[in-house]
Amino acid sequence: MYAGRPVCSLAYQHQHPSPGRPAMLPSTFHLSTAMPRHAEAEHGAAHADERRGAPAPGGGSSVQRPEQGKTETPIFLLLLGLRILNALTTQTFFQPDEFFQSLEPAWQMAFGEQSGAWITWEWKNQLRSSLHPALFAGLFAGVSAISGICSVPLALRAELLIAAPKITQAALAASTDYFTWRLAERAFGAQSSAAWASLALTACSPWQWFCSTRTLSNCLETTLTAAALVWWPWQWPLTSCSSSTAAPASVQKDVARRPISAHSGEIFHLRLSLLAAALACVLRPTNALIWICISAPTLWQASTRERLALVKWAVLCGCGVLTLSILADRCYYGLWTFPPLRFVHFNIAKSLAVFYGTNRPDYYLTEGLPLLLTTALPFAVYGFQQAIRGHGRSSPLLSYLALTCVAMVGALSLIAHKEVRFIYPLLPMLHVLAAQPTSSFFHPLTPCKKAVLGILLTINVLVAGYASQVHQRGVIEVLHMLRHHHERRALGGETTVGFLMPCHSTPWRSHLVYPEIKAWALTCEPPIDVPLDRRASYLDEADEFYINPGPVAWLGQHMESVGTIRSKGHVSKDKDEGKMQTKRPWPTYLVFFQQLEGTLVDFLQETKYKECWRGFNSHVHDDSRRKGDVIVWCLDDDGSDATRGHAERPGLADKKRISSGQWGMGKLRG
Repeated sequence: MYAGRPVCSLAYQHQHPSPGRPAMLPSTFHLSTAMPRHAEAEHGAAHADERRGAPAPGGGSSVQRPEQGKTETPIFLLLLGLRILNALTTQTFFQPDEFFQSLEPAWQMAFGEQSGAWITWEWKNQLRSSLHPALFAGLFAGVSAISGICSVPLALRAELLIAAPKITQAALAASTDYFTWRLAERAFGAQSSAAWASLALTACSPWQWFCSTRTLSNCLETTLTAAALVWWPWQWPLTSCSSSTAAPASVQKDVARRPISAHSGEIFHLRLSLLAAALACVLRPTNALIWICISAPTLWQASTRERLALVKWAVLCGCGVLTLSILADRCYYGLWTFPPLRFVHFNIAKSLAVFYGTNRPDYYLTEGLPLLLTTALPFAVYGFQQAIRGHGRSSPLLSYLALTCVAMVGALSLIAHKEVRFIYPLLPMLHVLAAQPTSSFFHPLTPCKKAVLGILLTINVLVAGYASQVHQRGVIEVLHMLRHHHERRALGGETTVGFLMPCHSTPWRSHLVYPEIKAWALTCEPPIDVPLDRRASYLDEADEFYINPGPVAWLGQHMESVGTIRSKGHVSKDKDEGKMQTKRPWPTYLVFFQQLEGTLVDFLQETKYKECWRGFNSHVHDDSRRKGDVIVWCLDDDGSDATRGHAERPGLADKKRISSGQWGMGKLRG
């Protein structure tokens, strides 16, 4: 029995890939065999609807349309083009992990320990799998080698190294969109209007535009999860056939005896699904929650042979991926370690995750899901409600997706540290749940509904545009500015940069590129070895700078005397990036947020520093330390290129007189 409906036996139609076309899903299923008479009329109507593009009630199309294979490649290529455009035009900053948990360790893998990559505490404590950065390390090494063979200019090589991860991630983002569409086809039928609606939802999603092309492990996790869901054997029994009134015994015996070994396509796709799921779990251990929810009912309701096949291949594929991960981590870390276990130990058992912030228990419901879905939220809520209740012709597949979303959100809500990207792997499922209500609402497309559609699309474009082009763009642009200044000065020389910002406010070596750019920044190492009773008073380096003792006292304690940049030229010998030395030399460039400008003007007013760049970063920010523009001061070192072209800018003493109104002028803008 399923949701009160006495329909549970399944008819299978096994479909195999034709030569010269991509492999299709192994088989789809629908409710037909031994259907009670009172359901025959509904079933017949469902097939009529399916021919018109509506979903079949059992969770898949009963007919393989000839044109389906012809649409797959063009659709993927269109999605790939869209996401490449998306990746190359995104100009904003989202999360430090986009760089410090992927591109920085990848840079070190590709170019060595002397390359200047910033390796954070997670990598020093073996908390992360090396598989994700290894993808980009190979990319960096390949681009660098080809650039050398082709004698590509160094400036162009730098641009290629920055663009290569973006294009790679664009392909993964396009795959997420593609697999979302294919999952909807499994639920509603090939070429159905609901499947096309899911494609429109994912392609027009503001969150997808903002996040999917970023090099976060969550993005790869989402791609792998969507692919694994498409390849999952949903055609195996999804409804219990234990009731003797549900189907004749002969039908139940036929299902139990179904020779799955005769259908190699099913096992092949099962292996692909399990490999993708295992890899997602290695990258992000919390992904295991999804597969517990998906596999448990399948194991419970499948036939004996199917159950044995699932267990067998789950063990083999899981062990294979774990072996690969352990060997890769052994090569990277130089010792035998198991990062997923250490990740759970550090972040949950030792409660280090809360050092980076805590959220309300309702965060995912009140903020996370609305951010993921934006304008699709009402349709997802309605589709979720229908799937949970099993009303109408709701597919059993949809019910399991809905229950998985509930379990995942509920489990992650118990953890104090919450981020919307942690539930990102649920977005393909949520788009599939929203697809049928979206399709039904806009059919037929009346003038009033056209207006609603136009409003929703306009909102999506505005949100996606602002998030990807405006908010926090300054922290990306400043890295390009520093790199270009270094190229203009002399590639063989040395450039020094100090970032007086909250930790990890900007990308690092993946955007600075050149190892000759010697940079340091404020750090925020967690209290790994600090007892629990002393953690409340623990301050990292960034906290010390902003809170105690404060910027002026910190600069006095940790930087050379201001007199060294009043009376003589500047030569920096700082070789230890990202680590606090007793007395740091004053760098060629100081980078900071506008919030700190007044303090630095007072402290450095009689020095050779001059403002040489200012870039917009944000209108508002939830961190007061990051408010306003990003500002760069350059050390005016006897006409160096650092300040060339900016001689018209007043010195810091002049800026103080301007800000105090002594010259009757407004705020100076760069």
